[in-house]
Amino acid sequence: MPLSIVILAAGQGTRMKSARPKVLHSLAGKPLLQHVVDSSRALEPEQIIVVVGHGADQVQQSMQGQELYFVSQHEQLGTGHAVQQCLDHINPGNAVLVLFGDVPLIRAETMASMIQRSREDAVCILSFEADNPFGYGRIIRKQNSVQAIVEQKDATSEQQAINECFSGLMLIRGDKLQQLVNALDNDNAQQEYYLTDVVDIAVTNGDTVAAVICEDPAEVIGVNNQRQLAEVEALYRARQVDALMEHGVKIYDPARIDVRGVIEAGKDVEIDINCIFEGTVTLGNNVRIGANCVIRNTSIADGSVILPMTSIDEAVIGRNVSIGPFARIRPGTGLADEVKIGNFVETKKSNIGLGSKVSHLSYIGDTEMGSEVNIGAGTITCNYDGANKSRTIIEDGVFIGSDTQLVAPVRVERNATIGAGSTITKTAPADKLTISRAKQVTIGTWSKPEKKEK
Repeated sequence: MPLSIVILAAGQGTRMKSARPKVLHSLAGKPLLQHVVDSSRALEPEQIIVVVGHGADQVQQSMQGQELYFVSQHEQLGTGHAVQQCLDHINPGNAVLVLFGDVPLIRAETMASMIQRSREDAVCILSFEADNPFGYGRIIRKQNSVQAIVEQKDATSEQQAINECFSGLMLIRGDKLQQLVNALDNDNAQQEYYLTDVVDIAVTNGDTVAAVICEDPAEVIGVNNQRQLAEVEALYRARQVDALMEHGVKIYDPARIDVRGVIEAGKDVEIDINCIFEGTVTLGNNVRIGANCVIRNTSIADGSVILPMTSIDEAVIGRNVSIGPFARIRPGTGLADEVKIGNFVETKKSNIGLGSKVSHLSYIGDTEMGSEVNIGAGTITCNYDGANKSRTIIEDGVFIGSDTQLVAPVRVERNATIGAGSTITKTAPADKLTISRAKQVTIGTWSKPEKKEK
C-alpha cells in the first residue's frame, strides 16, 4: 500500500518551560521528533511530511538533510486542521498515517499492524487498554467495529467503565482521505478542527473503522513536561536493556545503565553499573565494561577490557586491549590488538600499534605509534605550537623513559631508547639511546626555608 506519513510537530509545548520547541527536546541523545522519524522510515513510506508551527525554523534546521517535507501550520487550530494543511502535498491515492512528534516510543511493528488492518477499513485507529482510563477518549465498539470515540466529559457511566482508549494515532485509507478530512468542521467550544471527528464522519457515511490495540501502552505515551520526558527516558532505557539481556549480555544492574543509541553486542559481554552508551557502539565477544564508563560511537573487539571511570569517544579498539581505569580515549584514536592504556592516560587522533603500552599519566595526541612500544609515565607528545598541530612518529620497539616531552613534528626511529626526563625536538636514531637533560647541579650555599612564626 502506498503510504504517506504525517507527523504533527507544530505545538509550542508551554508545559516544558523552555524556549526550545517541545519536539526538539532530547530523548536518549536525539530529539523526540527524530525518534518518530526513525521509526517511520522502517515502514518505507513514499513521503514523510512534518507539520511545523512554533519554532518552525529551529525544527527544520535540526532535521535538515533527511528528505523530509515540511508544511507550516501558521495557526494551531487543532489536529484536524494540521492534517488539512497537508492535503495538497500528499501523493494522490496514498494512505496517510498520522503520528505525533512528541510520542517517541511508537514501534514500527505497531504501525505496520495498523497498515495491514486498514486494507479492509476506511480508518484504522490505534487504541490501548489503560489501567486507569480517566481523561482518555473511550473506544465504543459494535460487533468489533469502532462506532465512536467518546471523550471523558461526554461519557456515560457505562462508557466511563470502558478501559480501551484512543492513542491519537490514526491511519486513513487513500481513497477516503480527501472526503473525510475535508468534512471536518470547527463547530465546538474551542472552535478547532479535531481529527477524532473523522471517526464519526466515516461511520455516518457507512464506512468501517477499525481499532488495533497497542500491546504496550508505553508506546503511545506523549511528552508534555519535563517529568513525562524523564519517565519516557526511563522506559526507553528499560527497553534497550531488556533487548541486550535477551541477546545474552550480562547487565550487573538493569536500573543503572543508560543506552542512548544502539549497542551491537557479541557473546559473553558484561557491563557493570552506571555506564552510558551513546550513538552506535559495537562490543565483540567477551568484552567487559567496568563501572562508570562513557562510550560513544566506538567499536571494541573481542576480549577487550574497559576498566572503571573510562571515557571513549569515536574510537576503534582492537582485540584483547586493556584500557583504564581513569583513561580518556578521544576521537580519532585507533588501538591495535593487545594494546594497554593505563590510568590517567589521554589519547587523541592517534594510532597505537600491536602490543604497545602507555601505562600511566601520559598524553598521546596526533601520533603514529608502531608495535611493541613502551611509553613511560608522564610522557607528553607536544603536538600544538599555539597555531598548528603536528604529528609525532614513534616506530616499532621504541622505549620512551618517564617524563619525556616529544615536540612535534618529530620522529623516534625503530628500537630507539629515550632517557627519562628528556625533551626531544629532532629525530632520535634507531637502536640508539637519546637523552636530553640539563647538567645536574648541587648548590652548597642553599638552606631549607624555615616556617615563620606568626
